Amino acid sequence: MWCSEEIVAHSSNVSSLVLGKASGRLLATGGEDCRVNIWAVSKPNCIMSLTGHTSPVECIQFNSSEERVVAGSQSGSLRLWDLEAAKILRTLMGHKASVCSLDFHPMGEYLASGSVDSNIKGHTQAVRCLAFSPDGKWLASASDDSTVKLWDLIAGKMITEFKSHTSAVNVVQFHPNEYLLASGSADRTVKLWDLEKFNMIGSSEGETGVVRSILFNPDGSCLYSGSENTLRVYGWEPDRCFDVVHVGWGKVSDLAISNNQMIAVSSSQNNVSWYVVDLNRVKKSGSVLQGLIQDKLIPAPTSALGTTLRRNYERPTTSCTGQDAKNRERRSPSSEDEKEDKESSAEITNPEDYKEIFQPRSAICEFYLHKIRLDHFYTCCFTCATVCIISFAFVSGSFHPFPLTSPSRPVVTTTKPKPSTGIILSTRNEPIGLNAGDFLSHALNAKASVMGDEEALAQIRKGHDTMCVMLTSRYKNLDTVRSVWASGDVKTSLDSAVSMNDLSIVVDVLNIINLKPSLWKLDLCTSILTQIEELLQSKYESYVQTGCISLKLILKRFWPLISDTLTAPPSVGVDITREERHRKCKACYKQLKNLSNVVKNRAEQVGRHGSTFKELQLLMAPLY
Repeated sequence: MWCSEEIVAHSSNVSSLVLGKASGRLLATGGEDCRVNIWAVSKPNCIMSLTGHTSPVECIQFNSSEERVVAGSQSGSLRLWDLEAAKILRTLMGHKASVCSLDFHPMGEYLASGSVDSNIKGHTQAVRCLAFSPDGKWLASASDDSTVKLWDLIAGKMITEFKSHTSAVNVVQFHPNEYLLASGSADRTVKLWDLEKFNMIGSSEGETGVVRSILFNPDGSCLYSGSENTLRVYGWEPDRCFDVVHVGWGKVSDLAISNNQMIAVSSSQNNVSWYVVDLNRVKKSGSVLQGLIQDKLIPAPTSALGTTLRRNYERPTTSCTGQDAKNRERRSPSSEDEKEDKESSAEITNPEDYKEIFQPRSAICEFYLHKIRLDHFYTCCFTCATVCIISFAFVSGSFHPFPLTSPSRPVVTTTKPKPSTGIILSTRNEPIGLNAGDFLSHALNAKASVMGDEEALAQIRKGHDTMCVMLTSRYKNLDTVRSVWASGDVKTSLDSAVSMNDLSIVVDVLNIINLKPSLWKLDLCTSILTQIEELLQSKYESYVQTGCISLKLILKRFWPLISDTLTAPPSVGVDITREERHRKCKACYKQLKNLSNVVKNRAEQVGRHGSTFKELQLLMAPLY
């Protein structure tokens, strides 16, 4: 273990710390100077400073993707910032006293906060920690009243209360996979609770101080406990301590894991220190260390990891992004809220680290859209009597060059153009609108009549002005979409492309999204399925191909969710998330039903297009 860095984090005392759990490399600090500062772990310079609170910041939390951060103040107000856009999203009022616990819902739509005013209702003293279950259905709360309460979010009521701690409970965490909950307390114990039988299955002894942080290993094999100057590694069923690591981190505030290294942070006055523990050198399994913990009379483990096999969480197959949460209006902001938002700011103090950490997704779009920006659509080079023509056909966001050279002057033939097949292929041996025979030598084309220079240039430039107008308009539209994408909002970017009533823009955006399937969300499906119907019936082969790829991704990723949601029995109580998901699934089903007829008709074609549509027809079989 080594101390990686010590920094002066605020101009006054540091009052709160939190690590981003997804990366383990992002740190947020709150101070009595009423600021929230964002740091990259192991780097000495602050990336961003968030202002707006008028009282000390008592609690901070990142969302799961580390794109948002929320901070609660001593006065009871909450402020939510978008780190990618570097701006305040919302100011929330409601608590009457200091906010001391926060957590984001796994699906990103909700935020839970606990306060010294004892809300969530049911606790008699300050709520010190909140944690959503991995499936988002339950919420655990820990309090200074020595209890841990478990809440059912769908039913809106408390499920059970755990009362075995004898002092304030500082931290709770759900096991990443199993129905298991851990809690750490000022009574110097870590306790484990079975969430199927709602009883305690283990309790540690031997902690040298107050338990301030606990963290399950990502694979769920063990539990780490952080107390003053000590890291312990626990197993359960039976209770045992695998290892004890003596550290110098003082009163540790938070733990995270990155690349098999444990990152820990602590503070003293206005200084913050972070520490690194190499987990490769820490025992995470094995026999009981004698003299530390006595085995309980509990059945022996049935798995290699030392845990009994119990029920696992069923995680949602879709999720809503932080942007969805930002766009969903749950209440109209008051004039006081708007005033407070205007007074809040996000000052970027380290542009290099900010761009590296918070704008990688924007860079993806910037890279691809940069490739399809247009300045010219053809170039003509004249050298003596030789003409080198490079004509570009813009197809699906890329240029296709067709160089044609001739050793003599251009000539034109009197042959009639070939009739159109009805489909404009995505790859061609010659450009549309130019006949290669027109530029062959007289010897190779005996029937041709020689053209003059002016006539040849007129033939080459035919349609040039129209193409320039079209490409200029397309460039402006793509630039508009790119500017929206830079905010990280894929849904709004796609909606803006659809609203332009230009299928070529939709194709360009879809080609980017199709390259990264994880960008697809249920919201995108509701926006794009109508456009896909048009693409599948287009005369451009490239449009049809893009439509087929998008439809295939949607069917594979979302059809199980749509089917299960629409056939599931009604839920008990009010479940806003489920109702919203049901509405979206119903809309998608209606659009897919319309598409199924298009796919069925196109599947009767022969050749490669027919094969592609036959594959889609199989995927859509449940709709027929």
